[in-house]
Amino acid sequence: MGATDFRTAAAPGTGRRQAGLIKLALVLALAASVPAMANDGIGSVSAGGIVVGKTDAVAMKKEVLTVSPDLIKVEYEFLNESASDVEETIFFPLPAYEAGYHPSPTYYGQPQQFSIEVDGKRRDYQTMVAALIGGKDVTARLKALGLSEAQIAYFPLFTLFDKKVAPLTATQQKAMIGEGLLAKLYDEESWVPAWSVKISYVWQQKFPAGKTVRVRHQYAPFVAAGPGASYLGDGNDFEKKYCGDKAFYASWNKLARKQGESGFVNARWVSYILKTGNTWKNGIEDFTLNLVKGKPDELISLCFPGTFTKINPTTLQVKLRNFRPKQNLEVYFGNVEGMSENTGEAPVLRGSYQLKK
Repeated sequence: MGATDFRTAAAPGTGRRQAGLIKLALVLALAASVPAMANDGIGSVSAGGIVVGKTDAVAMKKEVLTVSPDLIKVEYEFLNESASDVEETIFFPLPAYEAGYHPSPTYYGQPQQFSIEVDGKRRDYQTMVAALIGGKDVTARLKALGLSEAQIAYFPLFTLFDKKVAPLTATQQKAMIGEGLLAKLYDEESWVPAWSVKISYVWQQKFPAGKTVRVRHQYAPFVAAGPGASYLGDGNDFEKKYCGDKAFYASWNKLARKQGESGFVNARWVSYILKTGNTWKNGIEDFTLNLVKGKPDELISLCFPGTFTKINPTTLQVKLRNFRPKQNLEVYFGNVEGMSENTGEAPVLRGSYQLKK
């Protein structure tokens, strides 16, 4: 296939994650790596797969990742290669969002169509809520002032998700203003949270010795769309992020000329946090990436190792062995139909999970 369909390239490497049990800091670090997203669609927000502490017992034998602008589906096979049963803490970190005022919940909260299954059955999970200001965790202080997790996640004055929670008392508000936990909303008199919210879905997963555990999850990705996604700019930033080549640009410009003065090529950008695969023993032993277009004449561009094969008119596939991702996945889908955007839903608060010491 030519670059009019897709463009791939190897990406620069990064160091391995240090060994040790996963801590809250790892999950929060993933949140810090997520780029900001404006409602005009000029950025992209990453969600990803499940996260576990560095383990020498459990191997990720297989991962099949299917990516389209409408749905991300991930299917895993894990094998406990040790002689004893193992129990691990599993995280699914949601993208962080500012607790202060926003005009809409676009690109925040829980992605639509979210589900997790283990061995074919829906998996229950608990919730871990964290509030951060400038990288500092202020969750314990907010709770000491009497705020519930619902108040932290769905602030009572300017909630993103239209969730009704108890208002702050005058004493709480005074203390929070004095400690910098609340900030003025522009030049108005209203006070809004100064913190960002990081929510993770968490559960304990048993991996019996010598047995395969199959995990599947899916969700609608937070998609960057609109005019900001439909221009390539000067090409430098695009080339670094999506590895476009001359053939790709020629195809893109040809499509743009057909649009007349507007020069739009409808596009969607999809991001996926892929590097968490390095937390498993041996990385991802058998990895498959499927890129699914909405129609055969869409353009796809991304930076990724390996050689893609066209397995049907709308699906490109690459397979890798013993894959240790060196960067997260960024995919450009061009010449797409429509400009709809996936908005977030209110994150589920389902029992408060406490990290074991």
